[in-house]
Amino acid sequence: MLTSLSIRNVVLIEALELAFGGGLRVLTGETGAGKSILLDALGLALGERADSGLVRAGEEHASVTATFEFDHLPTAVRELLAAVDIELDPGEPLITRRRLRGPRVGEGDDKGAGSKAFVNDQPVSAGLLRELARHLVEIHGQHDDRGLTNPRGHRALLDRYARGDVAGVEAGWRDWRAAEELLAGESQALQAGEALAHDPERLDRIETRLFELRAAARKHAVTVDALPEKMRELRAALDALETEEGRIAELAAAARVAGETYRARAEALHANRVAAALRLDEAVAAELAPLKLDAARFRTAVTELAEERWGPHGIDSVEFLVATNPGADFGPLARIASGGELSRFILALKVALAEQGGAATVIFDEIDRGVGGAVASAIGERLSRLASGGQLLIVTHSPQVAARGDTHYVIAKTSEGTVTRTSVHELDPRGRQEEIARMLSGAEITAEARAQADRLLEGV
Repeated sequence: MLTSLSIRNVVLIEALELAFGGGLRVLTGETGAGKSILLDALGLALGERADSGLVRAGEEHASVTATFEFDHLPTAVRELLAAVDIELDPGEPLITRRRLRGPRVGEGDDKGAGSKAFVNDQPVSAGLLRELARHLVEIHGQHDDRGLTNPRGHRALLDRYARGDVAGVEAGWRDWRAAEELLAGESQALQAGEALAHDPERLDRIETRLFELRAAARKHAVTVDALPEKMRELRAALDALETEEGRIAELAAAARVAGETYRARAEALHANRVAAALRLDEAVAAELAPLKLDAARFRTAVTELAEERWGPHGIDSVEFLVATNPGADFGPLARIASGGELSRFILALKVALAEQGGAATVIFDEIDRGVGGAVASAIGERLSRLASGGQLLIVTHSPQVAARGDTHYVIAKTSEGTVTRTSVHELDPRGRQEEIARMLSGAEITAEARAQADRLLEGV
């Protein structure tokens, strides 16, 4: 999980050190205080596109360092690090760092300039940070185009939920492809001697011709000492080609068996996916009504592909589809759902998929915007449930959600003359009451707002 975040000279943040633990961690603050800056800074440490405009005015450089700690380092992370010769000892943290140079005179709007990335102080590419980030952090927001809204990841999510034999199908695909490629190579070798292989009577004609050649050689004084050796070479070549035909028959049989094995495993995985899709649809449907999506429907579409599109992941495409109104057609999650609906669909999916795990750190960015009352309470309850086994950070405007947090941070913007700064600090119980009361009542905190804040905090 994410255990610390260090930010230097990013927009309005001059210097910031944050420590995180597990559970539900909420971040609140007034509109414009800089909550988005915090996520932009984290994005830098996760390999997002570097924008020199993020460097604080008047500073030459900005930097962000994120520290992650694990009970067990994910295998995918270990493999990515091993590819660039980085090894972590047991218990050693993974530290990603991004250093960004600000715009210089004459450079105009060159927003991609001057970025350097590091993992445990070893220089790496920003692309590697992005690959690592896929296994470290999930970020979901109202306009999220990654994560659960990206169809490219839906098949993997369903497989994790279904716990099917994905590894067996991948192995079967590799074996099948390898058998087909051996076979192709041997067939090409055979084609080189095709004329001889398809004319078995040619050897007899050559032997007869040898006698004729000897007679001709004597007649014309030609040396024929090498001709018997040539005959033996031709006979050996024919024997080899006959042997090669048998080898090709063996390879063809092996390729056929490998293909049948792959098909059997892929069809079993297909059946597993179809059954799991029905279970997932029911689990998501059970979450929709409490989130005030009563009329909405969710469906996991498992579609068999044409044979030329089969691959190591099987014979299916998988996509999450939704219909938000009665009688409406199903469509892709990201295109059909509005901002507020999308965030609640994502939350319902995350709750349904929670037992199958995922990234150790999950971040929700204002998924409760535009809702309140019972819906906000339902969102808070589900976020709390999601966070119980890991780490969940939520940027929220909802007091009902904020009250559910195990830890509460407030983001504030202060001005001193012409200098504006964004700061973040953890609230104690009294400060937390005041912040939730502010969220309830606005600029003027009333006694009733404080009493309501107490009731929210006591109710969780």
